[in-house]
Amino acid sequence: MSDPGPISILRVAVPSPLLRTFDYLPPANVDAEAILPGCRVRVPFGRRQVVGLVLAQAADTEVAVDRLRHIVSVLDSQPVVPKDVVALALWAIHYYHHPPGDVCAAVLPTLLRGGASARRRERRHYRATQQGHEGLRQELFKRAPKQRALLARLVGTPDTVDEGTLDQELTRWKPAAKALMDKGMVERVYDFARSAQDAIPRERGPLRNPQQVAAIDRVRTLMGDFRVALLEGVTGSGKTEVYMGAIDEALERNRQALVLVPEIGLTPQLLDRFQRRFRQPLAVLHSGLSDRQRLDAWAAAREGDAPIVIGTRSAVFAPLARPGLIVIDEEHDSSFKQQDGFRYSARDLAIVRARLLNIPALLGSATPSMESLWNARRGRYVHLRLENRAGAAKRPVLELLDIRGQRLDEGLSASMIARIRKHLARDEQVLVFLNRRGFAPTLLCHECGWVGRCGRCDAHQTMHSGSQRLICHHCGSEKPLPQACPSCSAVDLRPIGQGTQRIEQALSRHFRGYPVARIDRDAVRRKGGLENLFAGIRSGHFRLLVGTQILAKGHDFPLVTLVVVVDADQGLFSADFRAGERLAQLLLQVAGRAGRAERAGHVLIQTHHPDHPLLDKLVRDGYPGFAEATLSEREQAALPPFTHQALLRAEATSQAPPSLFLREAVRAAGEPSGVELLGPVPSPMERRAGRWRAQVLIQAPTRRPLHEFLDRWIPELESMSSGRRVRWSVDVDPADLF
Repeated sequence: MSDPGPISILRVAVPSPLLRTFDYLPPANVDAEAILPGCRVRVPFGRRQVVGLVLAQAADTEVAVDRLRHIVSVLDSQPVVPKDVVALALWAIHYYHHPPGDVCAAVLPTLLRGGASARRRERRHYRATQQGHEGLRQELFKRAPKQRALLARLVGTPDTVDEGTLDQELTRWKPAAKALMDKGMVERVYDFARSAQDAIPRERGPLRNPQQVAAIDRVRTLMGDFRVALLEGVTGSGKTEVYMGAIDEALERNRQALVLVPEIGLTPQLLDRFQRRFRQPLAVLHSGLSDRQRLDAWAAAREGDAPIVIGTRSAVFAPLARPGLIVIDEEHDSSFKQQDGFRYSARDLAIVRARLLNIPALLGSATPSMESLWNARRGRYVHLRLENRAGAAKRPVLELLDIRGQRLDEGLSASMIARIRKHLARDEQVLVFLNRRGFAPTLLCHECGWVGRCGRCDAHQTMHSGSQRLICHHCGSEKPLPQACPSCSAVDLRPIGQGTQRIEQALSRHFRGYPVARIDRDAVRRKGGLENLFAGIRSGHFRLLVGTQILAKGHDFPLVTLVVVVDADQGLFSADFRAGERLAQLLLQVAGRAGRAERAGHVLIQTHHPDHPLLDKLVRDGYPGFAEATLSEREQAALPPFTHQALLRAEATSQAPPSLFLREAVRAAGEPSGVELLGPVPSPMERRAGRWRAQVLIQAPTRRPLHEFLDRWIPELESMSSGRRVRWSVDVDPADLF
């Protein structure tokens, strides 16, 4: 390392798979101290020029100074990424042991990674508030003619007026606008939020019950400090109302709130509720937006013009001008964990970010993760509970239906069909749940036993009746439905098992005259498809609903009184130790769709294993009893959250290289103190998308020895020649072992 001297060095993250930043000198005649962390720079990298993000300034470097290259240009005069997000990125780089270039790619919108301006395209729009209308009538501005002229212009139009129009019509109007906004007589909105904000009538919200009031009051006491609160509330208990109360408090303090949801499908309904309650611009961030829309919303959050920011996983990196609160809805959901590339947990990063900002984080779930419950039990989280449904609604009654030995019609038992008929006769809705899309999971030749398998994965291809194709749900490969067996040419090909398409057909046959709505990924592919189906459900047009987990999360269907789970046995015997937890969460989430408002709800769970401990515990003692038993089992088995894990995965187009690399990796690890290595073993699905996969599990009782080991081990992995013949990655806190 060279001696520290007066030369300033800039540490830059560039698009590269290497686990390091790169040192550069500032451009000629530019003071390095003026190029702050969070600024983008264009730098030479190999034979190319790329856009990188400055992460730190330094006085020394491990490279000889005369070998350092100069930054070509500085793209930002001020940081586009705020200090706390830079600090969060640095934390993530070290915790997840991931290349800085990939981490910073997650931090920046696509257009900014390409060097585009960080300014958004929208013009600002202004409108008079009710207070402004009253102020003009009372003639309060005789000594402020510019304020009066601007206010009169805004009062004279039912819509907003954009700043371009005001530039043409009025001179030096912006100081007057600021003064009027300070008085609460004028408000400013933006194109990204304007259309949604203008037309929707405001709602006061429901009357809060004592438990909701107590939860909101407790969150208010946390404002201004870092604490994590876990809000555990049964489905229908009004967790969103608690979020809104906490956000109200943040807004009253002139702070912003960041709300994370696990999936895009939950964003529109939450957005609609927020728009009806808050007269504030909302910025929305998710993968369904165009690059330009995403940059505009990102910039609105950064500049503080969107007091509420709602987004999916990657929104955890959204810049905030005045951060005050972070909310993580459905905190248990596995969608918060990125499963490829930069494998981060948005929930965990949200908590780290709240700590960096010294603000509270509010986690909400009807079925909290074992990790969060364990933290609450240890006193690390404030544990808030909503034990009753909001209003007059009662908890649904769960009932196990033993189908052993019964004749099934497309997976439906006679007693289930009779119960469905009873609820339909009362003019109610029934939700039939099966977490498996398509018509049938397997196509079988009755003559020779041939089965339709994927040529690229160790999996069957699913039969889809609408498109008449066999599709692999793991890699997406597909082919036309064969007319005869490819093996023996017989024509007796039979679909085995049920998917949502097959259940839909069976329901239509049994209940003629009752429209059926099927809601799965195939049915809602078209833009607006999901919204149209939900509108038909809420209007009562569809009496029978059949679908996958898309239906299970967060939706309010007041007319649904019966939820039927067709096959509850899928997750009972998995090799994944988290399978039971996920099954319980899914069952209770879908059960929560039954019996909203004053209508009583029932949940009928078909199973061949009514005596299974998981199902028995869940029905008798609910989720708290199930969670208590699960935590006890995990502690005895030394599984998370009582131990900490990382997974080294390797894959290649042939079978031998992953195992060869992993065996060499285990030898290089030696016998590390306080860390256990298990493997290498083939992945549970060894071949996927044409690639062979294997893995090594690393675990330790505490985090420190695990990360100290990874810090030493990963550089050795990078230097192995066998590693160049595989694609390998390290997944810290893996959500699954597949």
